[in-house]
Amino acid sequence: MKSSEPGAMSIGALAGHFGLAAHVLRHWESMGLLTPARDAAGRRRYGPADLTRVALILSAKEAGLSLESIATLMTAADPAKRRDVLCEEAAALRSRIAAAQASLDLIEGALQCDHEDFTRCPNFARMLADRIGAGARSRGDVGPAQTDIAVVSGSKRPAPPHPSTH
Repeated sequence: MKSSEPGAMSIGALAGHFGLAAHVLRHWESMGLLTPARDAAGRRRYGPADLTRVALILSAKEAGLSLESIATLMTAADPAKRRDVLCEEAAALRSRIAAAQASLDLIEGALQCDHEDFTRCPNFARMLADRIGAGARSRGDVGPAQTDIAVVSGSKRPAPPHPSTH
C-alpha cells in the first residue's frame, strides 16, 4: 500500500478507531498478527484489510483465544491445524463455561436461601461438602466427604438429605 492510497490510516488513527493504545498494534505486529504497509518515510499505514484483521483479533480475544492461538489461526496454511486449534479452544471454553455455571449456581443458591445466614443452610453446606469431596477424589484421597460437613455446616452431625428447596 502506498501512502497516497485512499483510506490509509496512521497507527494512531487505527488504534483510536478501536479504542486501543498504539503499542498494542505494535505488539501485534511483532507477533506477526499485523503487517502494515509503510509510507516513504517508513511510517505504518493501515488499510481496510488491516481494519478487518484488527476486528478479527479483537473478536478472537473476546472469545478467550490467546494471541499465540490467534497467530496460529491466521498464519497456518493447513486447515487441519486451524481446526485443531479451534477444537482445543472450544474445549477450554467449555471448561470455563462449566466453572462459571458452578459459580453462578453457588451464588444463586445463597441468594435463594431462606435461612437468615446462608452459610448455615444445609443445602449450602452440602454444596461445599460436595466440593470438599470432589477435591479429595481428584487428589486420590480416600474417605467420606461427610467428615467435613459438620465443620462446614456448623453442626455436630452431617447435613440432612438434600431437600428440593431451601
